[in-house]
Amino acid sequence: MTLAAARRPPPLGSARRALAALLLLGSLALALPANAQPTLDDLLRAVQTNDLVEVRALIERGFDPSSVDARGNTLLMQAAWEGNADMAKLLLDKRARINLRNPAGETAIMLAALRGQLPVVQLLYERGAEINHGGWTPLHYCAFEGKAEVCRFLVAKQANVDARAPNRATALMIASRQGSEDIVKLLLAAGADANAEADRGGTPLSWALKAGNTDIGDLLKKAGAKK
Repeated sequence: MTLAAARRPPPLGSARRALAALLLLGSLALALPANAQPTLDDLLRAVQTNDLVEVRALIERGFDPSSVDARGNTLLMQAAWEGNADMAKLLLDKRARINLRNPAGETAIMLAALRGQLPVVQLLYERGAEINHGGWTPLHYCAFEGKAEVCRFLVAKQANVDARAPNRATALMIASRQGSEDIVKLLLAAGADANAEADRGGTPLSWALKAGNTDIGDLLKKAGAKK
């Protein structure tokens, strides 16, 4: 199975991480020359370093709160990835578009779910982030990384437990293969189909057994899995 988020590139390159570290240590001056105009890079850097004051000031000067970086990730996606709930709230208060997708088809809540950033997932959901839509969903993403608390929250908010990824995989198949017993139990209790089939006939049980997760296989059989 190919999961778009499995690449999981950090929003910052190594050079920018080093620069951010120097800034935080006070080794570089943050002040621009008096006649310099701020740029999008300044806004991106402020989000990356979680500088709420600078981000607020730049947006109030006219920068778009839905701006994207060179990889097509929005400012909100970067805040979600890092788990910076206060930054995410600021961007949303400034009307950042919550359901934009990056080139991989990911939304901010999907990235937060992948990373297990529960407070950000909760915030985004409360502000209108979609959790049920075509393709990969936040539930697929938290199941992939075994983030049980996020999965539990999404299920409680009526996430479709049988939502199909582009290869027809369900969150239960993914959790079964990944060995996430708590998530398997959660999804089965929520009514997930133990006999759903993905491309090439894969099922939660076949994925579990192929990965050597026999205990999960037993759980699935007790839930009615046939193959």
